[in-house]
Amino acid sequence: MQKIMRSIKRIFVHCTAGSQRQTVDDLRAEFKRKGWKYPGYHYVIQADGTITQLLGEQFVSNGVKNYNSTAINVAYVGGIDNSGKSVDNRTPEQKKSLIDLLKVLRKRYPEAQILGHRDISPDTNQNGKVDSWERIKECPCFDAIPEYKDI
Repeated sequence: MQKIMRSIKRIFVHCTAGSQRQTVDDLRAEFKRKGWKYPGYHYVIQADGTITQLLGEQFVSNGVKNYNSTAINVAYVGGIDNSGKSVDNRTPEQKKSLIDLLKVLRKRYPEAQILGHRDISPDTNQNGKVDSWERIKECPCFDAIPEYKDI
């Protein structure tokens, strides 16, 4: 039987919008509670830098509505502070693992654009970029496009 690969146009970077103590099992339970057949991410990176694959890349995850069929979704655990406010709280280990994983994915999908989830928000003032006030969400709580432009 021939394996059918999807056409990947985007690699989205996310935060889980939870505590950095959140576990992979916590995430799986959250997706199950939402009634999703598949998780929101293909890969998740824990605070210690451990990368866990939650879903095979041949499957469509639930990361970004209307984009999932042509996307790979990667998340780091965290993204909020103790008061629930958006913050880039990636550990050095998460930053390194994100770069390592994105390099592997870029080799696999050389034409795919690396974006943060927030980067698909509409450019309502038509100035060619998504301004902070235009964002539908803050995820991944940092500017992924310039950070990963050289990958």
